[in-house]
Amino acid sequence: MPQLDTSSWFITILSMILTLYIIMQLKISKHVYYKNPEPINTKKMEHPTPWQTKWTKIYSPLLLPQQ
Repeated sequence: MPQLDTSSWFITILSMILTLYIIMQLKISKHVYYKNPEPINTKKMEHPTPWQTKWTKIYSPLLLPQQ
């Protein structure tokens, strides 16, 4: 059974790492980084509701007079 020839592994691994590094650098350089978003002042909308202007009493069923 022949032995495995590992003499070219160093060049193969080194070229693979270099290629991956170059590809990652190209992908990162093409990435668009957006500016930091600034907060927008939003105005609170006031909708008048009937229960804000008048007082209402909520009756609990347990507090009603027993008949």
